[in-house]
Amino acid sequence: MDQPTPNSQTATPAAEGSESLYQSRKKIHPRAVTGFFASWRWALVWLTQLLYYGLPWLTWNDRPAVLLNLVERKFYIFGLVLWPQDVFFLAIILIISAYALFLFTAVAGRLWCGYACPQTVYTEIFLWIEQKIEGDRGARIKLDKAPVDARKIRLRALKYGAWALFSLWTGFTLVGYFTPITVLWDEFWSWNLGPWETFWIFFYAFMTYLFAGIMREQVCLYMCPYARFQSVMFDPDTLVITYDVERGEPRGQRKKGVDPRSLGKGDCVDCGICVQVCPTGIDIRKGLQYECIGCAACIDACDDVMEKMNYPKGLIRYTTENALEKHWGRKEIIGHIVRPRIIIYTVILIAITLGLLWGIANKPDLRVNVIRDRAILAREVEGGLVENVYRLQVMNVSEHSHRYVITVVGLDGIKLEGDATLEVPPATTKSFSYAVRVPPESGKKGSHTIYFDVKAQDNEKMAVHEKATFLMP
Repeated sequence: MDQPTPNSQTATPAAEGSESLYQSRKKIHPRAVTGFFASWRWALVWLTQLLYYGLPWLTWNDRPAVLLNLVERKFYIFGLVLWPQDVFFLAIILIISAYALFLFTAVAGRLWCGYACPQTVYTEIFLWIEQKIEGDRGARIKLDKAPVDARKIRLRALKYGAWALFSLWTGFTLVGYFTPITVLWDEFWSWNLGPWETFWIFFYAFMTYLFAGIMREQVCLYMCPYARFQSVMFDPDTLVITYDVERGEPRGQRKKGVDPRSLGKGDCVDCGICVQVCPTGIDIRKGLQYECIGCAACIDACDDVMEKMNYPKGLIRYTTENALEKHWGRKEIIGHIVRPRIIIYTVILIAITLGLLWGIANKPDLRVNVIRDRAILAREVEGGLVENVYRLQVMNVSEHSHRYVITVVGLDGIKLEGDATLEVPPATTKSFSYAVRVPPESGKKGSHTIYFDVKAQDNEKMAVHEKATFLMP
């Protein structure tokens, strides 16, 4: 059975009975498994990767549908354009992600880790490539032990080459979210990639290759912090993958069709397949362990064995600590899953999500900043009028060009000098300078409040009433 061993990897011990602080690693060759949960896992692999590799190629209004343009400091997500001023949306999304993680973990453990985590997804893909080239679990173990010959070199070269190509395509796709992927594609074939684009393609490709191809379960066991603090999110009513000790013990081999109770044994035939299919190499029969990523491969494997032995399925299953101890049925389990903690998480998650959607739906398509020219506080011009100069930063957040009309109010006789109409291209910020003049009798000496009204000619709802100050000498 392929599982971590407690053997210590030490040099010469300093004294008899000394122990190493480090555990030697035994390479894990997970056995392929089919079943209900394996199908769900692969469905998530296909869904997440179709989204990841497909989104950069989609177009929207003659531009990439999803583009995180760091140079122009604009994020395009289909019809939504996010500017630096919209960074609070990112904060809300992070809060939603955190609450969703709390909720899912409290309900059914490490669902994210087992089905949608990039480490799990890419490890599945790399293992699939390895299996197609080197064979099943037994063939891979045999190949590892075989001496180096032409066949071993050929198979390893094919595997590592396939991993490398897949990793490079993954890195290329990542950069395609920040540089239009069609432009990136042309630059790649013309050997005209920029230094940062080249760096990130190869860096992300290297990390994908390292994590999914080489380190695999080591990332989950030693690098991911979630494995360490998951226990604070669990309680006795959390659904976790559990081995039914009462039903399965004492374990032991027997012939098919023999009643295990007549032999004084439980339902577990001690085949070890649950360990062989585990991507982290643990034995779930020893109880819940932090190394378990909740992939449920052991459930599919055990159910298959139980079916062949004509035993009821569910020796290893999703259940709760209380349900196992009190022999609850499905109805009681579901009744205890819906508990105050889950209700609170759900209500908060729904409220924040609705708030985010409302904020995005009501996000203004026009923003205006008015900055008074501090170099010229106030001056008298022809006709005895008092003039202040302003710079208007007009931000057209929409994806269509608009013409705007500017008016100014707040003092008697106030007027705007120059062309009161301006045009701003889509998703663009432009600055315009305007002089505002008033008769000297319009106000006393000092600061006065005025307002700039900026309205789109083709859309009355696109309007801004922006406050400014006017100085009278």
